Amino acid sequence: MKGMITAPQPLAVDAGARVLAAGGNAVDAAVTAAFVQMVVTPGSCGLGGFGTMNVHEGTTGREVILDFHGKAGARATPDMWQDQIVEENTSGYGYTLLSQANQRGYQAITTPGTVAGLHKGIADYGTMPWRKALRPAIELARRGFEVSQSTAQAWQKPPVGRETSPWRIAGRPEHAEGGLIVANPEMAETLETLAEGGEEVFYRGDLARRMAEDLERGGGFVTLDDLKTYSVTVTSPLYATYRGFTVASNRAPGGGVTILQALRILEGYDLAGMGHLSPEYVYTVSMAMKAAWADRANLVGDPAFVPVPYEDLLSQARAREWRRRIEGRERITVPRWHPLEPASTTHLSVVDGRGNAVGLTHSLGSGSGSGIVTPGLGFYYNNCMFCFNPVPGHPNSIRPGKARVTGMAPTLVKRGQKPFFTVGAPGGTRIVTGVLHAVLNVMDMGMSATEAIAAPRFDCQGDVIIAHSRIPPSTCARVKEMGHDIRRMLVAYGGIASVHGIRINPETGALDGGADPGDGGMALAA
Repeated sequence: MKGMITAPQPLAVDAGARVLAAGGNAVDAAVTAAFVQMVVTPGSCGLGGFGTMNVHEGTTGREVILDFHGKAGARATPDMWQDQIVEENTSGYGYTLLSQANQRGYQAITTPGTVAGLHKGIADYGTMPWRKALRPAIELARRGFEVSQSTAQAWQKPPVGRETSPWRIAGRPEHAEGGLIVANPEMAETLETLAEGGEEVFYRGDLARRMAEDLERGGGFVTLDDLKTYSVTVTSPLYATYRGFTVASNRAPGGGVTILQALRILEGYDLAGMGHLSPEYVYTVSMAMKAAWADRANLVGDPAFVPVPYEDLLSQARAREWRRRIEGRERITVPRWHPLEPASTTHLSVVDGRGNAVGLTHSLGSGSGSGIVTPGLGFYYNNCMFCFNPVPGHPNSIRPGKARVTGMAPTLVKRGQKPFFTVGAPGGTRIVTGVLHAVLNVMDMGMSATEAIAAPRFDCQGDVIIAHSRIPPSTCARVKEMGHDIRRMLVAYGGIASVHGIRINPETGALDGGADPGDGGMALAA
């Protein structure tokens, strides 16, 4: 076996698996698949988006996080929306403004980072040429692809404000046996330009000029200089131990620190002894989630602008204090200014036969991002401004050049120095809780990747625990008796991230892939 890849889009998984089968490494497969994801789900990710990549090199043992979050444009000011705020969404994902300018339209856009991140990934850690990695996406955008049922349903939603419908940027659909075939010739041309010119043409060349002119005409905050000066942040992962294993995830502004803090708290409990999804288990894990989210809301922001106290957040002393409060049934409050956010992110996990492991999460933000498409380019821009705090003086407040916090958290569990479980998800703030569940299910409950990802999930970021409908009413009633409100969702799968991961048998090297049954993805060996 030459490797395995798992993601929500079968066409992207197939493209990545073909790269592995041809001798490419995990980064080659990840970048190739990521561009295909942009073609087949243009409302979830794209050239105008942002993301983060977690890379483990099998030969050296080296690990690196490539952070390519969107950054607020030079024309943004800290106080420009403070008089428009209505509320912070109860999920913690985004702020509602009277004008909705932070969610739809040109002012919602931050400097996109995806092209820079993927280019740096393959240039520094891949083995195949950049232009070759783009070829499957170019061919698919040009000849067309069959739209999945879930994608078609998402595209049926009417445009909001100045938003451009995905049907319009993808071109006129053609009916074929089995479904609708759509192509995106404008995106194909853009990808061709990008394949030949690399990141240079996107940030400093003809594409940059066309983007900057359109953003200025539309009253956006991002300038040509913002594009020219954009750079990927390269860091080591943030580490924590759990049950004798090492867990490596990303730093702020991503969600990794919150996952690691929850694990620190939960390591003090015998979760297996409680029984998976018992009332005690649901209550305890929910309170650990809530504790980590409380610290995140108060202390976490872009570390280029805000000093994030990683050592304190992940200390045993802080974990003990949170356990004391949880066991004492003290009220834990996650500060909010006062629904599930639309899914508009994607993820892929890849492992190759050389011991490399990659987790890549990339996004447009919420919905179809800003809904803005520069004429002729064929892709959406992000709406990252949506999740900045419009009130100045807070860790996540607006500043030019600053990235807002996200839930993105491609995470690697290691046994010794070798990868054991690579996992990640799309799903807004619920990425954190979705990935946490998968790690707990593998580490504490001994589940396979498939079992861990398919198991029922719950989320707690505020005053209510939100649970899949497969968690029984009797369990929920007992959790309420323990002192916390809980509500079952109408769905059995989905809604709490879309988790994808691969587990590696430490003795045999056999790969066990899991794809979230709540979407149309798959895991595929090469």
